[in-house]
Amino acid sequence: MPHATATATAIRGATDSETIDLAGHSVENITQTMKDAFSEPLPLSEMIRITFITGAGKLGRQKYDEGAPKAVTSTLRELGFEEDRGASCVVECGGSFKSQHDTGKNLKTIVVFPEISGAGGGLNGGMAGLSVDDAAAAQDGATSLLPPGTPEHMVAASSMGVFERNWKPKCAAWSQKRGCLRALESVREMLDELDQKLLQGTPLSDPEQDLYDAVSADDLQKKEVIVKKEMATQVEAGKLTKEEKAILLGQVADKIETLKGEVDEAVREGKSKKAAKLVAMRDKAVARQEMLEKITPVASHKLKHEPEIQKLRAEMRPLQKLEDAAKGRLLSVKETTQLGRKDEILAEIEELEEASRGWFEEDDAFNARVEHWRSVAKGRESKKSGSGKKASGGGAGGGAGGGGGFKTAGKPKYILPGQKKTGWAKPAAAKKKPTGGSVFSAMMMDDSDSD
Repeated sequence: MPHATATATAIRGATDSETIDLAGHSVENITQTMKDAFSEPLPLSEMIRITFITGAGKLGRQKYDEGAPKAVTSTLRELGFEEDRGASCVVECGGSFKSQHDTGKNLKTIVVFPEISGAGGGLNGGMAGLSVDDAAAAQDGATSLLPPGTPEHMVAASSMGVFERNWKPKCAAWSQKRGCLRALESVREMLDELDQKLLQGTPLSDPEQDLYDAVSADDLQKKEVIVKKEMATQVEAGKLTKEEKAILLGQVADKIETLKGEVDEAVREGKSKKAAKLVAMRDKAVARQEMLEKITPVASHKLKHEPEIQKLRAEMRPLQKLEDAAKGRLLSVKETTQLGRKDEILAEIEELEEASRGWFEEDDAFNARVEHWRSVAKGRESKKSGSGKKASGGGAGGGAGGGGGFKTAGKPKYILPGQKKTGWAKPAAAKKKPTGGSVFSAMMMDDSDSD
């Protein structure tokens, strides 16, 4: 279909994130577009998002085919894509999609993160989703498919003892544990591919052989079991941030919806045993949904360099006061020099914030954590600036009409000509402000961000 092919061609030629409006497209048209666009990986080195508008509010609803959302999602599933409500624009999410409702614009969209063929450089920066051959080629002369010193290398290649002692402090949040699990699964898939090559008599390249020798498939499976268990424990304990809770609720809602459809289908086909099994699974999912809804989200864990950041904010406080007070007048040379330090402090704070990024921490989760601690700092500053201040105009000088500071007990006094003024209220004294083992073990133990 020419129209579908043109849209698919535009998608395959995209180098940046794009938005495609499916208004006026039929189900057949949309299905063909999905197949033409996403049957093969896009020739890109960095992830992009392709957003499809599949519906709108009351005023624009008639422009869209009712089957548009299902046509997109069902075709993507046929192509091997998976729905992930927590997906973001990173290489690890290639081959996934998520449905969204833009309440501001009143639009329904499906965001696709396509498979890409030109990424490289490690699981947390391009290796996930690639075949072994693609990853090897993408290294462009590098000596390892799993770069030493990266979180992926340390969790995959470390011994079980080192892993068990050190992985949890590095992956404090549930979302970080999920990232760790994905990394382990991706390395295991690469090992499986290497095994297949060896069974076919194909020799391994030097980087492939290094990976094969460095990582134990049995240990990877054991590590995956450990991480999954800890993820479940963290959910049961209710130690989830607001964003993590939303991800899990989205996943369980999708599962319930899918199971409902499967139950209905089994009932129509007269498969009572299958229907009973699916009903039990649905009830279990509903119970999990109710459990998640009762969880009160916890605050994001502190930034690793928060103490240093607080010291810099304290240093910047008087500079900010100076800048506020200097508005509308020329600054002296000394003041200009002092305010020059403010820009340096802001740059140092940004560097420390970025250096606080945890292992396997995705952009959305990290940005939310940074914003949370920035808001905490603002609240702290507001509290400090408001402490010690009291409303003026009260006490001795608070008579009707603001009596200019005269004491007016009982009947008002009048000052006769030549009489000395008496009874001036003394100004309130200003309140003083209060004063105030192995190489893997060594790498994994360094700079723990569990605080």
